[in-house]
Amino acid sequence: MVSDEVILTAEGLAQLEQELEELKTVKRRELAARIKTAISYGDLKENSEYHSAKEEQAFMETRILTIDRMLKKARVVKSASSDAVSVGSVVVLRDREFDETIEYRIVGPAEADVMASKISYESPLGKALMGKAVGESVSVDAPMGTIQYELLEIKA
Repeated sequence: MVSDEVILTAEGLAQLEQELEELKTVKRRELAARIKTAISYGDLKENSEYHSAKEEQAFMETRILTIDRMLKKARVVKSASSDAVSVGSVVVLRDREFDETIEYRIVGPAEADVMASKISYESPLGKALMGKAVGESVSVDAPMGTIQYELLEIKA
């Protein structure tokens, strides 16, 4: 794997393309209007609205550049298999200690969002799951100790 490569699922690619389009069109226009309005207030030295809009513009342009670079280096993974865990797989796990069932989608680092149940294949749990089959157990070292999971299901 090339180190510059950005691994994405098809869904992740679509989300980045959509975000980029919105930033380049809608958000740029909105910020330009805010800056124009702030300039109309006069003295730019002490114009907090102007400085706030310019700062937001800088963050937005940085995000646009970041997404552009990611898309240029993107490698979209093909559909996942239900035989073994790979990028794109949805896994159902049972936490042995708490006897809880949890579900995660394995994605590239650029798409990872734990709150949306998407974990990176580079995360400790993601690494432990890669290549595993249903019925196998995985152990993950965490700050609170080792966590034991059983792989109940792989959804492609």
